Order: sequence, then C-alpha cells, then structure tokens
Amino acid sequence: MPLPCFFPIEGETMSAPSSTIAAPKSQADLIYELQVRAKRRFTLSVVISWIVILAILAFLFSSVKIHLGGFTFKTIHLDRAFIQENIPFIASGVWITIGISALSILLATILALLAALGRLSKFPPFYAICTFYVSLIRGTPLYLQIFFFFLALPQVGIILPGLWAGVLALGLNYGAYMSEIFRAGLSSVGKGQREAALAIGMTPGQTMSRIVIPQALRFAIPPTGNEFIAMLKDSALVSATGFVHELMWRATKVGRAQFHNLEALITAAVFYWVMTLVFSYFQGRLEARMSRGER
Repeated sequence: MPLPCFFPIEGETMSAPSSTIAAPKSQADLIYELQVRAKRRFTLSVVISWIVILAILAFLFSSVKIHLGGFTFKTIHLDRAFIQENIPFIASGVWITIGISALSILLATILALLAALGRLSKFPPFYAICTFYVSLIRGTPLYLQIFFFFLALPQVGIILPGLWAGVLALGLNYGAYMSEIFRAGLSSVGKGQREAALAIGMTPGQTMSRIVIPQALRFAIPPTGNEFIAMLKDSALVSATGFVHELMWRATKVGRAQFHNLEALITAAVFYWVMTLVFSYFQGRLEARMSRGER
C-alpha cells in the first residue's frame, strides 16, 4: 500500500493559509492607544468649545432684536461699514507694533544677559550696578518710564523721539524682569562643567563664552519668546506719547474722530489677538525644537 506523500510534487506549489492570525497587542500598545484616543477626544472637545464661544460672541454683536413676552432684548450693534472703511488704516499700525517689540526685545535680551551676569558676579561694583538697575526698574511702572524718557529727559538736554523713548523704556523694563530668566539659565549649567573647562586650560572668560552662555541661552530663549508676546501688548503704552502711530494709536484716533470707539477698539483687539496666536504658534514650535536635546 503506497504511503501518503507530504512533499509537493514537481510542478505544484504549497498554498499559503487563507488567513493569518494577528499577534496580540501588548499592554503597552493598548495603553498608548487609549492615551491617543483620550487626547483626540480632548482636542475635539476643546475645538467644539471654541466654536461655541465664537458663535456666542458673534451672536452678541449681531444687532439682533429678540422679543420675549413683553420684553425686547437687543444685541450689541457694530457699524460694519465703519470697520470696513477704516480697517486698512488701523492694520497699517501692525508692522510698527511688531517693529517696536522686536527692537525692544533685542535691547531687553542684551540687558537681561548683562544684568544676570552682574547678579552672579563676585565683583562688588558690577553686582551693585546690576542689582540697583533691576530694583529701580521693577519698582516703577512701565507707563511712568515711557513718559520719563519722553518728557523728563528733554529738561536735561536729551531729546528722544517717541519711538525711541518707547523702545528704550520697554527694553529697560523687560530687561530687568528677564534678567531672572537668564540668571536661572546661567545657574543651571553644572559646576562640574566649569571645573572641567578650567582643568583643560580655559580662562574664566572662555568658560563663560564657550560653555556657560551657549547652554544658558538654550534654556532662556523659549521664555524670551513669551516675553516678546507680552511685549506686543505692552507696546500699546507707547501710543500715550502721541507721536508713535502704532496699532493702538490708530485705533483710538479714528475711533474718537468718528465716535466709533467700540468698533475701533474691537478691531484693534482682533489684530492683537491674531498676532498673539501667530507668535504663540511659532514660540511653541521653538520650544519643541529647543527641547529635543533633553529627550
């Protein structure tokens, strides 16, 4: 009796199984999928909430009359013709606002780094100057500082245009507050790295410029982005001089002239909000990029 043959005959091929059994997912994979789904549900809920809030705001400013029984409710009326006519004039102040903020944050960054170095210095005069600067600036309001540089300095023969008075005041003010950020960044560099630099023959200046400051800047740059976003709004105080035609100045000018302050200020608020959203997005991307080395 011939034995059954379990080997393929020449010219024939083994047929693959009709279906394959998927490997069971590990517990870690299941937990990760649950986290992803939870994050997606949370994001969707936030988006829906934003849409609802924006819809409510749009309704509040829709000039609609609602009759309920014997009562009549009317939502806020906005003169859309005024907004459409004057939005180019107000929008032209956006670039001046960004320019003031960019110049001010550059000055503030330099001053903050110098003040942070001074507050960590062992040289008494340098330490005293930096601590005095931080104490004085943080102890007086920004509004006063702007008027001081614009109105008080001319009495001693120093005349600054409104733009540069504002930039100087903003730079000095934010430099004092940002010095704490840079001081923390400088202090975050381990003592062992400084000792290692000295051990290989680096001078204290080389150690600071090649080892400490680059690492401190990596720590301080993302918070500096937050300060720049805050400065975008505080730059509106420069309009108080009356000689800097930035966003806030243009909105108040056209609003007062045509008795439409509500429409003008809402238009300016929208521009500030959009600028904040845009720069917040880039600041978030910068934080993610700068934190790659820490993963």
